Amino acid sequence: MTKKTKLSDGVPAPKKLALYTLALNALQIAKLGEICAENSAFEQTQTAYTHFSYKSKAHAVTVAAYTSGKVVISGKGTEEFVANILEPQVTGVARLGYDEVHNPEWFETHAGLDESGKGDLFGPVVSACVIAGKSAVEKWLAAGVKDSKQVASDKKIFELEKIIRDTPGVIVKTAFARIEKYNTLYQKFGNLNAFLGHLHFLALKEALAEAEETGSEIPAWGLLDQFSKSPIVQRNLTRNGIDFDLKMRTKAEIDPVVAAASVVARAAYVREIEKISELAGTRLPKGSGAEAKKAATEIFRKFGAARFGEFVKLHFKTASEAALP
Repeated sequence: MTKKTKLSDGVPAPKKLALYTLALNALQIAKLGEICAENSAFEQTQTAYTHFSYKSKAHAVTVAAYTSGKVVISGKGTEEFVANILEPQVTGVARLGYDEVHNPEWFETHAGLDESGKGDLFGPVVSACVIAGKSAVEKWLAAGVKDSKQVASDKKIFELEKIIRDTPGVIVKTAFARIEKYNTLYQKFGNLNAFLGHLHFLALKEALAEAEETGSEIPAWGLLDQFSKSPIVQRNLTRNGIDFDLKMRTKAEIDPVVAAASVVARAAYVREIEKISELAGTRLPKGSGAEAKKAATEIFRKFGAARFGEFVKLHFKTASEAALP
């Protein structure tokens, strides 16, 4: 006999959706196709009698838009795709209404934390903390706020950041050191996770202080996208006498407040990249692959070892390779 998952009041939770069908008009179908095409997690597939079909292993979902106007969403990730992408970005109508059943904690006032730039050779690492409650979350879900890694362009990142920052009652804080200071501080902390934990602690501490100073609702808990097995940030909180329950888990960006922090952190990181690109006299790429290594090599030749740390994270292996003769 299969054991049913139950809600806290003892009522069996509804079975998670794995197949969803609806009719869309031509404009909505075109918008859905654009969203899938711009998301690198989706791969186009061939399905008969469709305008398009896409499959995403990362999201465990398949999307097929038939020439009849019928759209079929299937797979384990159906419910998340419908609630986080299809409804807010395409139809503008919430049909499932499962968010507050499956994820009631999303709508509680809480803090969300995420970072940007950790894997990028150029520029700093940015931590962002956002404190928000139900009304903000509902607005952000409708506006399509999501994990920054799923946002197709910097322009869209800035659009979403403005929505987040302009939402009444929301507190937003960031913590980072510009790249030259980053390299000095990294040596002090000895490893990236310890440094990142310190940045998350600073952003959260400032956000909680602002909530108290402004008379806003002070959250009892927060959620951080897991970046280490050790609870580094929670230890920093305890060490500084801050009584706060900071939860940590992988893929935390599904929580809309953490997703908002992800967007804010990425926007701040992109602005920093734009500044040091101006200093370098050339557009500096994101990431740490071949393109970044090539750009770093040119930066080293142009500015020399003394100024190399004004652009790159010196502890990256790619930075060392770029500086080789």
